Amino acid sequence: MKGNLVKWLMLLCLTCYLTTTTISVSTPNSSMKKTYIVHMDKAELPETFTDHHQWYSTMVNSVADKLKTQDEATEEEDGEERIIYTYQTALHGFAATLSEAEARKLEGKNGVVAVHPETVYQLHTTRSPEFLGLHPEDSTSVWSESLSDHDVVVGVLDTGIWPESQSFNDTGLTPVPSHWKGICETGRGFTKLNCNRKIVGARVFYRGYEAATGKINEQDEYKSPRDQDGHGTHTAATVAGFPVRGANLLGYASGTARGMAPGARVAAYKVCWAGGCFSSDILSAVDQAVADGVNVLSISLGGGISSYYRDSLSIAAFGAMESGVFVSCSAGNGGPDPVSLTNVSPWITTVGASTMDRDFPATVKLGNRQILSGVSLYRGRMNLSLRKQYPLVYMGSNSSSPDPSSLCLEGTLNPKAVAGKIVICDRGISPRVQKGQVVKDAGGIGMILANTASSGEELVADCHLLPALSVGEIAGKAIKSYALRNSKPTATLAFLGTKLGVRPSPIVASFSSRGPNFLTLEILKPDVIAPGVNILAAWTGKAGPSGLPTDHRRVNFNILSGTSMSCPHVSGVAALLKARHPEWSPAAIKSALMTTAYVHDNTHNPLRDNSDAAPSTTFDHGAGHINPSRALDPGLVYDLGPQDYFEFLCTQMLTPPQLKAFSKSSNHSCRHALANPGDLNYPALSVVFPEHPSLSVLTLHRTVTNVGPPTSKYVSRVSPLKGVTVTVQPRTLQFTSKIQKLSYKITFTTKSRQPLPEFGGLVWSDGVYKVRSPIVVTWLVPI
Repeated sequence: MKGNLVKWLMLLCLTCYLTTTTISVSTPNSSMKKTYIVHMDKAELPETFTDHHQWYSTMVNSVADKLKTQDEATEEEDGEERIIYTYQTALHGFAATLSEAEARKLEGKNGVVAVHPETVYQLHTTRSPEFLGLHPEDSTSVWSESLSDHDVVVGVLDTGIWPESQSFNDTGLTPVPSHWKGICETGRGFTKLNCNRKIVGARVFYRGYEAATGKINEQDEYKSPRDQDGHGTHTAATVAGFPVRGANLLGYASGTARGMAPGARVAAYKVCWAGGCFSSDILSAVDQAVADGVNVLSISLGGGISSYYRDSLSIAAFGAMESGVFVSCSAGNGGPDPVSLTNVSPWITTVGASTMDRDFPATVKLGNRQILSGVSLYRGRMNLSLRKQYPLVYMGSNSSSPDPSSLCLEGTLNPKAVAGKIVICDRGISPRVQKGQVVKDAGGIGMILANTASSGEELVADCHLLPALSVGEIAGKAIKSYALRNSKPTATLAFLGTKLGVRPSPIVASFSSRGPNFLTLEILKPDVIAPGVNILAAWTGKAGPSGLPTDHRRVNFNILSGTSMSCPHVSGVAALLKARHPEWSPAAIKSALMTTAYVHDNTHNPLRDNSDAAPSTTFDHGAGHINPSRALDPGLVYDLGPQDYFEFLCTQMLTPPQLKAFSKSSNHSCRHALANPGDLNYPALSVVFPEHPSLSVLTLHRTVTNVGPPTSKYVSRVSPLKGVTVTVQPRTLQFTSKIQKLSYKITFTTKSRQPLPEFGGLVWSDGVYKVRSPIVVTWLVPI
């Protein structure tokens, strides 16, 4: 946003588009078979069937093409084989291979709620506990309870787990909680002995993946819970890793690595493979995880945005929430572009990414003696002398548009031009570390990775295979200008190790996906931000730290960045809150995280956006940066139950069949308890004035639950806004008992319609507790 009216107008056009269209993948040939998710009304089971699977098989047979030879399987066997999964806990229905024509026929069958094509999701790829104020070894800490006090199980949907990591040591843990019903599946490289009191469950889901891509090559991939990618091990360790002293990546970030909830248990659900993560597998994992007894689900992946009733993960997460499971998902890495969020359903906690106060500085010293700063995690045999200058080359031009050579794409560098030189590469198209491999293969001795306008000044450190560092856009332009204007440009690179106490921090990561949530403007997203840049955590023993096939280094810990890393921070803190407050609902836990989040950095200034160094907004950081210690004791919470969320869906103009995907066989029905979606008892406040200026007054209603001292008096305070006057009634809330609920209404009266959204906050305070809700006021513009 930030003053760009044209962009805001474009976004308003987009919202109209999103409310009338959905995203799906069409099949070019209606006879070709692909996987479809079929949502069913379980209560419609005909009396002639003894179980649902039999019913589903017969239903598939009834729409199947009848062109079969005598050598092919019978219709009954065919229907049985074409069903990949049956869902029966978090959602009801099945996944099956169908042609487009068969899927259309199935939509008209009795009991069928919806039929959606398979969606492919992608991964959103030790200092953080201290940065977040978690000090388990400190006897004065609010988190100092013994590890055995935690019986919370966190299900991690990812690439599996590397069980040999010391982060999954179960020393000091009591026996597996009695409520846990999960198992430890076996397979190549994974036995039941790989599970323990820390890794209490491990399962694998691949039927949807194989249906789309063919059989998994078991020589190249572990068809078992074992993680060869590393992503799943990293996220699981971030959630609940056992403290490991002396952890580091090639000497960088040395210290004690531990997860957010080191006493929590981990259940690994492997749903991601070399070719991606398929929705039928993900849904089966969610369904099974809820049946197994997880308390928290951590899902660091996303697959774009579509309407609530077409988003199968949203439907499954709704079912998990109904069972009391807290669901945390990554916001995505589509920033700094606005409207780039995924996983925006209000019953999901959507997590953006921030930096920490730790950095890995490196410098470029040019032949003209100019020194520019960057970052790097390089440590290897190839080193450049600080006393010597090396030839420098940039294969691009003065044009603002990068070309294949300047991007250092595979096969684009001429060895004669780059051999023995430091090569400047523009960021984009290919992975950052892969560019270094291209330079190395062409004979280059080093690389300077320069940000372009899309990545701005944000610096993400990488474990390169040759001496290399990353610089921001401004420094990159200066280096490229020097290289192009001098006949014999030179440079050298220096790597300065680990730096702590960086100021300002935290900062909103440039890559972190942004709001607004144009699926429903009244529901603010992301919910919170958490550390997601340069996070140290456990790693697989099967891949090098760069993740490249040519990287033969092996490390016990790796440093990664992405909202994939911020999501498990919130999942782990949610596990801590669940352990301390087992009676809290998922909504209460989310509320505690949101209303105690902070919006100022360690220099006491408003949080900044790393993409442009300007102050970030609620669309960037949500309610703010998580503050675990305050979330433990928030004073008040905004609570919600399944029926409340269903009432929200009733405001979204969904048809009865579309709503059925969420109500399933339960007693949920529209009672029209909400005047508008903004009245959902959400911890954030978003008021949307329609295009017509005649409506100038809007009121939202909220109810807070006292989880602090029995007797307390809270007074409201609202930050001033240019476009509206804001009144809160009543202005004070007087509580006389714990778990008491009191309601208030907040009215917004337009003074002058603003061209861009306005941001502020409402704080309820009793002198000890400060319960903050972000406010966004939006005036829609006539199109």
